[in-house]
Amino acid sequence: MLKPNPIHLIHVKPACEQCRVRELCLPTNLKSQDLSLMDKLVVRREPLAKGEFLYRAGEKFKGIYAIQDGAVKTYGLTVDGREQVTGFHISGEVFGLDAIDGEVHPCNAVALEKTEVCQIPFAKLEELSMEVPELLHNLSRIMSREIMREQHVLLMLGGTSAEQRIARFLLNMSQRYADQKLVSDRFRLCMSRQDISNYLGLALETVSRQFSQFQERGLIDIQNRYVQIKQFSLLKQVAQ
Repeated sequence: MLKPNPIHLIHVKPACEQCRVRELCLPTNLKSQDLSLMDKLVVRREPLAKGEFLYRAGEKFKGIYAIQDGAVKTYGLTVDGREQVTGFHISGEVFGLDAIDGEVHPCNAVALEKTEVCQIPFAKLEELSMEVPELLHNLSRIMSREIMREQHVLLMLGGTSAEQRIARFLLNMSQRYADQKLVSDRFRLCMSRQDISNYLGLALETVSRQFSQFQERGLIDIQNRYVQIKQFSLLKQVAQ
């Protein structure tokens, strides 16, 4: 029986080598044969166009998703048919974990711009993690991080003014870019203001007014969808 050729991380697909979510797919301390198994496991999908659905509510859960580049919005529908945004997911983040328990997706996922994602089939990942404990450890860390992010959202929305919500939203986005080792004081808001207002539970006019007031006070600078945070300390004071 032929032995598999050794596979080193530098030889695995270039997209994976540069991917900011490779900690799930390709932990650096995996053995060469384990890297080979993971390389075969990950499904690299065709890029999603803006407005294209990755999955819809009620669809069978097949795996979790890692964003290589781009952004995705998840949302559900209220009983009267209104859209309720549940989250924004940017490059370097993993999503779809909310479907693990029920085995169906509870919400819709749609690309906010051209987006490249990888699918990690969960059943196969579970099987492989029995042989490669490091994968299970990394998955647990990622799930814990997502739970913490959801808790931060609840704190962001709970009992706060519109001014505080907008400030916390901007600081949250900045921190998420920082977590991916990207520029965190100037970034593009890939979502519309309507999406932001829906997510924060505010009127569209309120969101627009708060952005304008923050700009007038010199806290931020907005050019189209690009936001530059100019006064972090003052913005944090507003958030508190």
